[in-house]
Amino acid sequence: MIRDSAARRSAVLGFNGAVATSQPLAAQAGLQALLSGGNAVDAALTAITTLNVVEPMSTGMGGDLFALVYVAAERKVYALNASGRSGAGWTVDAYRSHGHATVPERGAWAVTVPGAPSGWCELNARLGRLPLERILQSAILYAEEGFPVSPIIAGVWHSCEALLRNDPEAARTYLVHGRAPRLGERFCQPDLARSLRLLAEHGPDGFYRGPTAQAIAATIRSHGALLTEEDLAAHTSSWVEPITTDYHGLRVYECPPNGQGIVALEALNILSGIDLAGMPFDAPDTVHIKMEALKLALADALSYVADPDRVQVPVEGLLSREYAAQRRAQIDMGHALPYPTPGTPLGNDTVYATAVDGEGNAASIINSIFLAFGSGLVAQGTGVCLQNRGHLFVMDPAHPNCLAPNKRPFQTIIPGMATENGDLRMSFGVMGGALQPQGHVQVLTNMLDHGMDIQQAIDAPRFYYQPGAPHLIEPYFRDETLAELRRRGHEFELQEGGIFGGAQVIMVDPDSGALVCGSEPRKDGCAVAY
Repeated sequence: MIRDSAARRSAVLGFNGAVATSQPLAAQAGLQALLSGGNAVDAALTAITTLNVVEPMSTGMGGDLFALVYVAAERKVYALNASGRSGAGWTVDAYRSHGHATVPERGAWAVTVPGAPSGWCELNARLGRLPLERILQSAILYAEEGFPVSPIIAGVWHSCEALLRNDPEAARTYLVHGRAPRLGERFCQPDLARSLRLLAEHGPDGFYRGPTAQAIAATIRSHGALLTEEDLAAHTSSWVEPITTDYHGLRVYECPPNGQGIVALEALNILSGIDLAGMPFDAPDTVHIKMEALKLALADALSYVADPDRVQVPVEGLLSREYAAQRRAQIDMGHALPYPTPGTPLGNDTVYATAVDGEGNAASIINSIFLAFGSGLVAQGTGVCLQNRGHLFVMDPAHPNCLAPNKRPFQTIIPGMATENGDLRMSFGVMGGALQPQGHVQVLTNMLDHGMDIQQAIDAPRFYYQPGAPHLIEPYFRDETLAELRRRGHEFELQEGGIFGGAQVIMVDPDSGALVCGSEPRKDGCAVAY
């Protein structure tokens, strides 16, 4: 049932199609793909690839992608893992011999093979309708002719000036006379337009072989790091089975490891044994129990999640109801847990755009270069900013996520989806590093337990748990709630802004069939529908 909203902005509604993402030009480009006869996959891909241009610090050809797609005719959810792997020469000994005790946060030694271009092509070929050239049309146009820089993106860009100055090619690509572009300034990326055209004309070979791959490998080689043309040419994406759990009658879907979507599902399982619906949203007990559930789930993910092609991840055990009950029993309502240790489960284991079309198909796609401007490096002459996902490897040989050749690292980016009795109910995502599964849980419980409408659920204040550091909490919870959380031992700092993520949600109203869309006020974006 659609509820009236007292949120910061109204929900957006339509019957024929909808797109929600973090930048208005990208949302409009996705909507135009629907109006041109495309389906939800075409719309979401058009939005994501346009974000490559208009939100370049967050995403791009040099990053990774995960996707969930609901195919209405089959009543089935597909999952795609388009994350890249380490190079064949990546070993702990090699990194240590070059003076690295950990994988660096920035620079060439953090660059893994980009998986996003392969993911775009896989989704387009298997589940899209429009040709790839049409999907990339808006991105190429904005790269060639320029776009006006939007407010929040301009602020993030400005904060990254020092990073971009460290690499001459990044400075040439992203700075204007040595500074970030200002709000409303036209910004063009002709090198990126050429790289996008190569992909449009030649498919994956236009990126993983030929001039673009040669430039990426040469850039990495010039810094003495270990990623080669052969590593790029060997990349493949993987169609995988999504992982799921039931929460209040909805079947919630996430991509499986090496991503952290399992955190959201495990936390929901823990919370399913609590009567959250009988507790006010901003009561101390409510916030406390959610914080503790997510702490426990994150501790498990950081200990067990890795590349499932290389190690056994206990997915079944982590998602069992018996294990959730064990973890729930560890929560003390009077005292915050210190940094929790992982449990012992039985058994085995960011930009975002979502679109739903008039036929009931949905696409939930997240594409990221990790930290703002990724590695801080741009491949010479390509306009491709290279991600720094390798930083998420650890160097402990006993850890499942230890650096090794041709291995996918732990990933933070996760799309979400939910069905009810096999019918699509929701396509959603919340950008923001380790916040993402926490955002999934908070937005879902806001709607399903606390009776908020879609935009209220997005607007509501959030908390952000970072292992080994104080929580971050938006200063919009009641003062008495914050005081009680401190009394229980929660360490936190009050902050606000984009660090709390970027949620985008499209819900199918079960009564009318209307598409009800919410978009994050902490970002520049919007939802559009018709």
